[in-house]
Amino acid sequence: MRRPIAILAALAIAGCSPVTPERAADRCEERARAAQGPELGLTIGANSNDGPFANGSISISSDAIRRRDPLEVYESCVVNLTGEMPVRPAQLRAL
Repeated sequence: MRRPIAILAALAIAGCSPVTPERAADRCEERARAAQGPELGLTIGANSNDGPFANGSISISSDAIRRRDPLEVYESCVVNLTGEMPVRPAQLRAL
């Protein structure tokens, strides 16, 4: 009975460990890219089993809806995760 509790406690403690600045930058860049605007995906193809197919998707973040500056989103995200300023500039997608 004590072993499962010890494992759960260890997992909880590991989940609370601080995020490295590099990992925070990666995570926050994704969020900042999403703030740049809607992301569209389209897949078109054909195969011998099913013939032609098409698939599409669209996603938009709440930051994009509120028209927040992607660089502000990046910086505030890194500060929230690490308590420090970003270690590198954001690498956003070209518009």
